[in-house]
Amino acid sequence: MSFAIINGAALHFRFAPGGGIPVVLLNSLGTDMRIWDGVIAGLPAGMPVLSIDKRGHGLSDDGPASMDQLVSDVAVLMDHLGLKGALICGVSVGGMIAQGLAIARPDLVSRLVLCCTGARIGDALSWNTRIENVQRTGIVPMADAVLDRWFSPSFRKSQAADLAGYRNMLVRTSPQGYGAVCAAIRDTDLRGQIAGLDQPAHCIAGADDLATPPDVVRALAGLIPNAQFSIIDNCGHLPCIEAPDIVANAILEMLEREA
Repeated sequence: MSFAIINGAALHFRFAPGGGIPVVLLNSLGTDMRIWDGVIAGLPAGMPVLSIDKRGHGLSDDGPASMDQLVSDVAVLMDHLGLKGALICGVSVGGMIAQGLAIARPDLVSRLVLCCTGARIGDALSWNTRIENVQRTGIVPMADAVLDRWFSPSFRKSQAADLAGYRNMLVRTSPQGYGAVCAAIRDTDLRGQIAGLDQPAHCIAGADDLATPPDVVRALAGLIPNAQFSIIDNCGHLPCIEAPDIVANAILEMLEREA
């Protein structure tokens, strides 16, 4: 385990140094860096890879979690580790953080893999309702509905043990941290900014994703000048769990592209 004080908060991260273009993995709401284990296993040994528990998640501190703050945390940690020109791969809110980082610090970002995300996700009413529910009753009462959005029907039917484990990951997330990141998503709309991105991007949707359906991801790809779009069949909101080999291959293919 590795920790650093970043913008006044203790952030938990895992960094495997190596040669070549760094890969930075940014996870979703209600998860921690372990969701990337299958993807990392599909990448070559010796590749520099950084994964992070954002504020309020995993072993990182709670704290303010505006999108600017979340983006700054990644930027400052990358500066701390001496990383630049990286491929940033993010899922859900991690994909929004990746977009924000590419806008704010293009020196840190050479390529993007954006999984099950959008330039804007949801609306204020739905996020406010979720924040109020978390504050009032915690995460447990909403956990099963969240898992329905996270995973495809086939995964939920065939992977009972894994489903239980990821439910534990979700419900053990700090309600304060979960609610703060919900508010960050609610307040973020990058649609007016991402048209200026120069980095090549691959936008990946899950065919069975109920949180950011394929049309949301397709719209994101349409806004980024140098983006491709693909759909993974029989996959929900977290392709890094349901289809890690496909995500790893997408990363490797993007690393072969000219930035």
